Amino acid sequence: MENIITTDSLTKRYGKKYVVKNLDLCVPTGSIYGFLGPNGAGKSTTMKMLLGLAKPTGGEIRIFGVPVEEKNRLKILKATGSLIESPAHYGHLSGRENLQIICTLKGIPESEIDSVLKTVRMENQQDKKVKNYSLGMKQRLGLAAALLGRPRLLLLDEPTNGLDPAGIQEMRELICSLPERFGMTVLVSSHLLSEIDQMATHVGIINQGELLFQDSLASLHQHSRVRMRIRTTDDGRAYRLLSRAALPVRQDTQTGEVMLDSTEDDKVLRSGRLLAEHDIGLLRLEECQVSLEDIFLKLTGKKVSL
Repeated sequence: MENIITTDSLTKRYGKKYVVKNLDLCVPTGSIYGFLGPNGAGKSTTMKMLLGLAKPTGGEIRIFGVPVEEKNRLKILKATGSLIESPAHYGHLSGRENLQIICTLKGIPESEIDSVLKTVRMENQQDKKVKNYSLGMKQRLGLAAALLGRPRLLLLDEPTNGLDPAGIQEMRELICSLPERFGMTVLVSSHLLSEIDQMATHVGIINQGELLFQDSLASLHQHSRVRMRIRTTDDGRAYRLLSRAALPVRQDTQTGEVMLDSTEDDKVLRSGRLLAEHDIGLLRLEECQVSLEDIFLKLTGKKVSL
């Protein structure tokens, strides 16, 4: 099976407002799929629809190759773990007791508890009351609960929210280890491009409910190409000259700066010679790279959190 999740024109509308619109997700089996977008882009709503916590207005969802319907929803959920928004716990009970309750509800043997506690590195805090847990410990307990039953698919909604830098690093390392250790596919949402960049193998960028980009992370990085910025004594004339010479140049309509979409030595050398031959002074030649942040901003029109 190529994709563990596929959606076809998935839509969610409240009144006249579209929260998710014609979404076609393709989450490859065994991947860490980064679901990236600004706050309010529709990430949480999409994940709730995947889990049956919100009813789609239109479209289709397929998980494990079968359509998600009322008759097979429980069977799909048994093979799916999730951590959506803030995890809910019984504060007066210990971490282990909370996991015991989940085992009972899921029909999972309690012998699995030791394994998931070890995975999230909480063996030493398991007997502590949850009301005394830090936010990071609560997030890890939520992840432990999601891992019970060794699900094939794990859905994590903003799992690093509210964590300090050490907690973020620890959560990231845990998520990255899951596909190889347990054969899981992970769909993780975030508004933090830097987080997705360090975790994901594939990425989908959503804004205002619409999917703007979907492919491997490597493909997204290919858009982040290196090029040369050229500053001359007459940028307009320089652009026309280099264009006529069939060099890959373009000129920013607002700033007027000339960009050579190549760093190949022969093209850079040829550009310099042409400018000199036509008495156009070369003031600056600067290598620059379009960052992932710039790509995100261009796609969504919003600055990305770092």
